[in-house]
Amino acid sequence: MPGLWERLRGGLSRTRQGLGDRIRAVFAGRQWSDELWDSLEEILYEADLGVDTVSHLLEETRTLVRQKRPKLADEVVEMLRRAMIVDLAGNDHDPWYLPPERPVVWMLVGVNGTGKTTTAGKLAAMMKARGHQVILGAADTFRAAAIEQLAIWAKRAEVPVVSQAIGADSAAVAYDTVTAAVARGMDLAIIDTAGRLHNKAQLMQELAKVHRVTGRALAGAPHEVWLVLDATTGQNGLSQAETFVKTVAVSGIVLTKLDGTAKGGVALTIARTLHLPIRWVGVGESLDDLIVFDAKAYVSAILGETQGTSE
Repeated sequence: MPGLWERLRGGLSRTRQGLGDRIRAVFAGRQWSDELWDSLEEILYEADLGVDTVSHLLEETRTLVRQKRPKLADEVVEMLRRAMIVDLAGNDHDPWYLPPERPVVWMLVGVNGTGKTTTAGKLAAMMKARGHQVILGAADTFRAAAIEQLAIWAKRAEVPVVSQAIGADSAAVAYDTVTAAVARGMDLAIIDTAGRLHNKAQLMQELAKVHRVTGRALAGAPHEVWLVLDATTGQNGLSQAETFVKTVAVSGIVLTKLDGTAKGGVALTIARTLHLPIRWVGVGESLDDLIVFDAKAYVSAILGETQGTSE
């Protein structure tokens, strides 16, 4: 089985072809000159990094160039790599860690189609494999498919799931999930939530209610709120994300479908725009294709450099 680095690198191959391979094709082995700035800027824009992120990265790289005065273009690419890693600082927390006071409650939010229910199931299976007692909550009661899908994941992971009929009160399901976790001595409760109602305001009100009710079931809950974003949406996903951040206390990002996009560089824009850490990335459909985000490995994967490039 390939390691985490190989899976991340493989998942980001399309992004690397559009970003890292193009940079190397233009810069490799060349003497550095200021005329190359325009080429670098064009490549970064076409990689869907966003205006603010590109401007910031170029300014940071220009500062390093003025300080170091590199002779080769390859050295400038290395400076760009360092600037990217700095932008992703704060992503070194271990998201698998559970504090000693149990149960811990995780709440997953995001629009439909981002892979939220699948992510909940994968997290349950992977935490169970780490020796934790896990319970799932099917609080997306507005889609029968979500309830059924989570039940399938629960069976696969051999963990219990709390659910009600379609159309039931999603906050009630969340409440029942947390109280069941307390009563059964569970380590972790993972609550899947709705991603679409009749309008955005209604959805946000519903999520805020779920958030409040879990806190009534257990003081301090939810302990983590993971916002699940689809990497294939690129910059378009950011407006969705900002709405969720304003409604519930989002603590981290799960970035899915990195294997299906040439826009994997959006992680840089997410970290810079939302000021939230990326905790996991999804790079495939398999159970273990949800991996802990690693800033250095991520940047190396999109630039096409070998892991462990010197700082």
